[in-house]
Amino acid sequence: MEKHTWSPAELLQLSGGYWSACALHAGVKLDLFSHAGKVSELAQATTSDVRGLEMLLNALTALGLMEKNGDRYSATACAATYLSRTSPHYLGHIIMHHHHLMDGWAHLDESVRSGAPLRRRVSHDSDETARESFEMGMFNLAMLIAPRIVSQVDLGGRRRLIDLGGGPGTYAIHFCQANPQLTAMVYDLPTTRPFAEKTIASFGLSDRITFFAGDFINDAIPGGFDVAWLSHILHSEGPEGCVVTLRRAVAALEPGGMLMVQEFILDNNLEGPLHPALFSLNMLLGTPQGRAYSQLQLEEMMTAAGIGSIRRLELDLPNGAGVLAGIVTHRP
Repeated sequence: MEKHTWSPAELLQLSGGYWSACALHAGVKLDLFSHAGKVSELAQATTSDVRGLEMLLNALTALGLMEKNGDRYSATACAATYLSRTSPHYLGHIIMHHHHLMDGWAHLDESVRSGAPLRRRVSHDSDETARESFEMGMFNLAMLIAPRIVSQVDLGGRRRLIDLGGGPGTYAIHFCQANPQLTAMVYDLPTTRPFAEKTIASFGLSDRITFFAGDFINDAIPGGFDVAWLSHILHSEGPEGCVVTLRRAVAALEPGGMLMVQEFILDNNLEGPLHPALFSLNMLLGTPQGRAYSQLQLEEMMTAAGIGSIRRLELDLPNGAGVLAGIVTHRP
């Protein structure tokens, strides 16, 4: 792959890119995209300083997220679709999750020097606001991607699915919607239960999808399933933890059960794509051993856990994501 040659102007734009991100985060945090009006009206609605808010509104207008007609500001059509809290396509949760990660990224050099994380794992965070942003942010992302994946996976004849580390249960919901014969269990930490049960109920699937609280590294996993779905959980662990997780998932499956892993997948030389490479740094900041893995590394860990016939599904997913699927051949 040909390497990009950076100009001084591009390097400076890259260096200051967080300005735009912070303006977006502030707009979402103040819920500006759900309102329209004059600066004074919006300042009152958001309990903000008029001078500061006008500067932010102008910056968001320059970014193409707000528009100004006379002395009134309102969200653009695109921003209203994805950034208004009243929209069913709201992405504010994942944007606020990114906001909560910024402190750690500002000290990335310290984590690189020490090899240790600088923040608690967000899924274990005691800060309810940060945890909600994480859980519902995962819901935001999965709602965009799940329909593409589910439509390409044949679960005909399979009846019980376990969504390991399933968060709010978005994938379990979509798999059950596409497969009327299927029931599912979402297995995740106890702190996830309120988000999962609320989300599952909102889709009218509480009779087909249950929640089981546990830590899949340390706690038992119920058995009797014929499909296991592991979406973006292996990157939180080192190679040994990944194999433990995969073996536990295999133990929960009946012989011939299907196991699917979704991750941001690096090239086998580990030099790209960009998002998995940067995401690996995010795991450095937030976990003791986590990182992004290449397809070869994932296949080797799946094989060590007793999974054979491994293949990568032909899916065009964003940010270097991919899904590997295999069949349980034995239990190590």
